[in-house]
Amino acid sequence: MSDYASVIHLENEAATLLLAEDIALALAAGDCLTLSGDLGAGKSTLARGIIRSIAGDDRLEVPSPTFTLVQSYDLRVPVSHFDLYRLGSADELDELGLDEFLESGAALVEWPERADGTLPGDAVSLVLTGSGAGRDLEISGAGPFVDRFLRSRAARAFLEENGHSGARRRFLQGDASSRSYERIGDGGLILMNAPRKPDGPPVRDGLPYSRIAHLAEDVKPFVAIDRLLRGWGFAAPRIPAAAMDDGFLLVENLGSGTPLDDNRDPIPERYVAAIDFLAALHAKGVPGPITLPDEESYEVPPYDRRALGIEVELLTDWYLPYKTGEDVDGKVRDDYIARWQGLFDELKKAPKALVLRDFHSPNIIWRPDESGLDRVGLIDFQDALIGPATYDVASLVQDARVTVPDTLAKMLLARYEERRLMADAGFDPDAFRRYYAIMAAQRAAKILGIFVRLDRRDGKPAYLKHLPRIEAYMARSLEHPALEPLRSWFASAGIAAVDS
Repeated sequence: MSDYASVIHLENEAATLLLAEDIALALAAGDCLTLSGDLGAGKSTLARGIIRSIAGDDRLEVPSPTFTLVQSYDLRVPVSHFDLYRLGSADELDELGLDEFLESGAALVEWPERADGTLPGDAVSLVLTGSGAGRDLEISGAGPFVDRFLRSRAARAFLEENGHSGARRRFLQGDASSRSYERIGDGGLILMNAPRKPDGPPVRDGLPYSRIAHLAEDVKPFVAIDRLLRGWGFAAPRIPAAAMDDGFLLVENLGSGTPLDDNRDPIPERYVAAIDFLAALHAKGVPGPITLPDEESYEVPPYDRRALGIEVELLTDWYLPYKTGEDVDGKVRDDYIARWQGLFDELKKAPKALVLRDFHSPNIIWRPDESGLDRVGLIDFQDALIGPATYDVASLVQDARVTVPDTLAKMLLARYEERRLMADAGFDPDAFRRYYAIMAAQRAAKILGIFVRLDRRDGKPAYLKHLPRIEAYMARSLEHPALEPLRSWFASAGIAAVDS
């Protein structure tokens, strides 16, 4: 973007600390912010507020680095606080290691004029001056931080417009996309910050991956599915305020309970409640169009052959070369896709339902004070599709991030069958097991590819630790007779998943 410049009036210290929150929520590794102003202008107050906000701790000790020159904090975003007032010469800045800090964290630099023009060229300037009883802050610069800061300020304006002026904001979580979440005020509400995703490069038929896989590109699908789930009587969050075109939602905080114990192992009772929820959800069948608050109609997209197919191709695109250390032969890839096409043909007869698509431990909120199915709180369902009901069963029973013991997995599948038979005498357990094996393998293929891609393309190696678990899940699914064509392909391709 072009150079940005603006002056923000801060009436008092409280206003300064709220601005510090807005800055902290925009700060990322590589950002360098310079803080200028006379003694007593509020530079240290602002820097301290930014650091404490990132830490989520209003009592964090943040001493002035006047004598040490630099003070570093290992936080969600690592931050180094520089005070160059006592800097002897600009050459000393190299010895302090500013460039090294910026490789993995952000820097706040007081008295930047002492650096004599040696600071990064994309550093963003914050200048504080007295203004009556308060102070003015002039911010100027360009680049990604400015974009993120303007987004953070827009979020603040959204909160103010909806009765939450002066509300405290605390980072809650982010994900692999540009979507992030904040805890607002006393924590009863959560701000979803989900700017519309730009289309990626075309990968097939002139369409980006997100379009083919039917990934939500704005907040409208979330609002629609939320309305549907709540209308069906399930525990999705209320949405007190929405700015759908801007990508801001204020949603109910359903709590922080999980279906896991302190060792991050599944709690059987909670997984049973989750499988009961799925049985009840799938008994609802296929929903019709959903009316949004602005009267616009939303139709849940189909989990069609193209979407299923492009997902399983992630295995040959990323996982297979990772395992073999070699480029994938075109014939091997074509054979793999052809075998999946045969399995997709079988799915034409599979019972269809709303597929939440990410129904697993991170997205299940356990609500111990509720009863029945209300104990299962639902989040992160914006990518929901209409497709084979068994996908979500596989997502739960073969949790990608948590090992579900085989005994528990068998019990959950039997429980699901029992519940479906109670609701529908025509439910076919044998057909269910067949479709379950296919969709479990489909999901495992997708995730194996995604987790390797997160490492190789996005620099996130932590996901690789989950590969052995998912390989074991894949091997378990391949045992079903329906997957013999795929099992033989795995064997011929020499992928260890079949031996897990």
